[in-house]
Amino acid sequence: MSIKYLKINKTAEARAEDDAKVRKVVEATLADIETRGDAAIRDLSKKFDSYSPASFRLNASEIEAAMQKVSARDMADIKFAQSQIRCFAEAQRASMTDIETETLPGVILGHKNIPVQSVGCYVPGGKFPMVASAHMSVLTAQVAGVPRIIASAPPVDGAPHPAIVAAMHLGGAHEIYALGGIQAVGAMAIGSETIDPVHMIVGPGNAFVAEAKRQLFGRVGIDLFAGPTETMVIADDTVDAEMCATDLVGQAEHGYNSPACLITNSRSLAEGTLSEIDRLLSILPTRETAAASWKDYGDVILCDTHEEMLAIANEMAYEHVQIMTDRDGWYLENMHSYGALFLGPRTNVANGDKVIGTNHTLPTKKAGRYTGGLWVGKFLKTHSYQKVTTDEAATLIGEYGSRLCMLEGFVGHAEQCNIRVRRYGGRNIPYGERALPAETVE
Repeated sequence: MSIKYLKINKTAEARAEDDAKVRKVVEATLADIETRGDAAIRDLSKKFDSYSPASFRLNASEIEAAMQKVSARDMADIKFAQSQIRCFAEAQRASMTDIETETLPGVILGHKNIPVQSVGCYVPGGKFPMVASAHMSVLTAQVAGVPRIIASAPPVDGAPHPAIVAAMHLGGAHEIYALGGIQAVGAMAIGSETIDPVHMIVGPGNAFVAEAKRQLFGRVGIDLFAGPTETMVIADDTVDAEMCATDLVGQAEHGYNSPACLITNSRSLAEGTLSEIDRLLSILPTRETAAASWKDYGDVILCDTHEEMLAIANEMAYEHVQIMTDRDGWYLENMHSYGALFLGPRTNVANGDKVIGTNHTLPTKKAGRYTGGLWVGKFLKTHSYQKVTTDEAATLIGEYGSRLCMLEGFVGHAEQCNIRVRRYGGRNIPYGERALPAETVE
């Protein structure tokens, strides 16, 4: 095995230092929201967004006014994207069926898929207002059947962002707030005098939003732990440097700390991509952000074989994995740790982010080893139930239950079984003793 790093990213120690600073700020901010409620939320909105309306929740006329500012072309594009996302989410929902099975005569077991009862959907604003995130969270929750969906996004230039409001409304949000950052996540999870708390928080965001969700997990459910956007290109010499560089730089513009990685078995492609990235960063309008990200968080890894490339990709478990090789199907079969795959040169992460129909809220920081991304199933809880319908079944299961409870020393548990053996089996089981099979009783 011969693996060479032609470019390597920022050290883990530097990232850990950044994370520690964010953690302290978020902890103090959430404590302030819990203590002072609406007053703290308003102070934070004034401080970070210079925004302090009479109410952060938009009423029907404010929603309509915002939507009137969206051009006909943009509105049509939003509706097209939502139709794609809805179609895939509905197909996913249809695949999740309630079940009921009779494991023994008179013993019926089953499960039901029940929607979370209230969800808060955060939609990032800031430098890049993420209209698509409203589709991904709000609309998917609506397809799942969540009865209360609230959505929040920061104001942009002192007002709710029209296209984000339109996407939230069309997606099915029941309450829409112009509120951003930690204050939005904290308000939805903790609640305040004017905002009822929810059971679950979903949606991407900056480091402070991600950390707020992490600290609130347990009090509420969350979709997943998320960090900065990650993109990986796995490529061989069937694709050119311009394509690879475009796909890497295109995601690096998300933020100053968005990892971007090329894994290849072609030295000429690796070196060509490095040169092409330099060229693109000289002309890209968002080059300031993308260049900082590439400088500190970019990787180029040269391998000898596809097997080596696969092993490194699975170990890194990046959020977006763009595969452009002569064996894309082989990677689909063998990749096991990632957020989402994008197969072939005709496919790209930007389409996945905005319109193609799959969800763009995906695991980062190696979370792809144990979870997938946001989907309709995240809003559903699978609950089991049991029913015993005959005396014979109650007696049979009760006998086994009694003995297994006593094996562990749980006498009170055993008595739950014993009382049913007595009543439905006509057996005289001494109190606090295990129930033996009928044929062994003297």
